[in-house]
Amino acid sequence: MEYAMLGMIFLAGIILIVKGGDWFVDAASWIAEVSGIPKLIVGATIVSLATTLPELLVSVMAAAQGKVDMAVGNAVGSVTANLGLIMAVSIICMPVRIYRGDYLLKSVLMLAAAGVLVWGCGRGGVGLSLSLPLLAIFAVFTYENIRGANRAMHCGGDLGPLRTRPRRRAVFFQCVKFSLGAAAVVLGADLLVDSASALARLAGVSERIIGVTIVAIGTSLPELVTTVTAIVKKQSALSVGNILGANILDLTMILPLSALISAQTLPVSAASARIDLPACLLVGAIAVVPAMVTARFRRWQGIALLAVYGGYVLLTCSA
Repeated sequence: MEYAMLGMIFLAGIILIVKGGDWFVDAASWIAEVSGIPKLIVGATIVSLATTLPELLVSVMAAAQGKVDMAVGNAVGSVTANLGLIMAVSIICMPVRIYRGDYLLKSVLMLAAAGVLVWGCGRGGVGLSLSLPLLAIFAVFTYENIRGANRAMHCGGDLGPLRTRPRRRAVFFQCVKFSLGAAAVVLGADLLVDSASALARLAGVSERIIGVTIVAIGTSLPELVTTVTAIVKKQSALSVGNILGANILDLTMILPLSALISAQTLPVSAASARIDLPACLLVGAIAVVPAMVTARFRRWQGIALLAVYGGYVLLTCSA
């Protein structure tokens, strides 16, 4: 009976994130078209913030309960999953030529945040001295997106100047669609993670393996669903922009906020400092450095990301 109930909750979670992701990307694309804001910026701001909510909620609640390992591990592990699994799928399915200027700053900020964590966590934990540079990176990211959005709206954005003002009914409908889609994705991910964790415990799977796989990947499900939906709808800029933006938010907003909530320095375990953080920086470099050099995302990058992520999961489970 318990297995059947958990199975139904698991299925409900899948339905919510799939349908919610569909509404979410449709509404985000509409926002970009009618406002003149490039889809890359919409993906890196509005979509990223909404799809980062599961990681934010998990880490903040864990920090408030004193579970600092989960707070740090979830944020960093989600970035590694976003790049090594989700962005890998995006690149393999949709290798594209890019305009380097659209991605350069966001790529640099993401790698800088990961580098700051590797350097700082090897010398302590996530406290005030480490939170300040992370928050500075977050401020630069936010400022650049706002500046880019303002510039795009004055220049007409991706699709040229807006010719007709949308009707209020259409605006209201798309806002409701966007909100319901975001809520469905977040709720579905929560149901999926909780039910899958419970099923794993009933099956005798260790808590460590649950944390490494289900929690890290599960809280990244909104990014995965949004990315897959964007791939189906041929919205590559929205897909990659969402992943880069979500990663920057994971690294620069969630950890400082978790440290603030816990009112103490978040200690980082030796295993995380030795394995998790370097793995995060490595997959980040594989994901963006070649693209910044050649102005193209290539399939071999996606394959390399999947290989490195698979090796990381095996190493973590066996450590």
